[in-house]
Amino acid sequence: MNDAPGIDTKAMQAALDARVAELEALLESAAISRTDTELDQQRIGRLSRMDAMQQQAMEDETLRRRQRELSLCRSALRRIEDGDYGFCTACDEPIAPRRLENDPSAMLCIGCAGRAG
Repeated sequence: MNDAPGIDTKAMQAALDARVAELEALLESAAISRTDTELDQQRIGRLSRMDAMQQQAMEDETLRRRQRELSLCRSALRRIEDGDYGFCTACDEPIAPRRLENDPSAMLCIGCAGRAG
């Protein structure tokens, strides 16, 4: 299959490559600065511990979202290499170029995305 018409795959690849590099740097930085929450009740107060646990939960969710986005970007780059980029993975119809400009890692057309969500 060839790339969908009206899509500048070179520009999309450049945008995806840049986002992959950014996400990898963010994930590496997060891994270096990550600390586990201290749960010793004798060392810190209950409210401080609760705040620390909430902060850790938010950091964990941010990490999960970045890993998911990285996976989607890498998948889009593979579709570019395979010549399948710009086509919906559910129905094989072209994905609107404006949708891909907004989210270069999109793998579903707007119709299928609406049914999936």
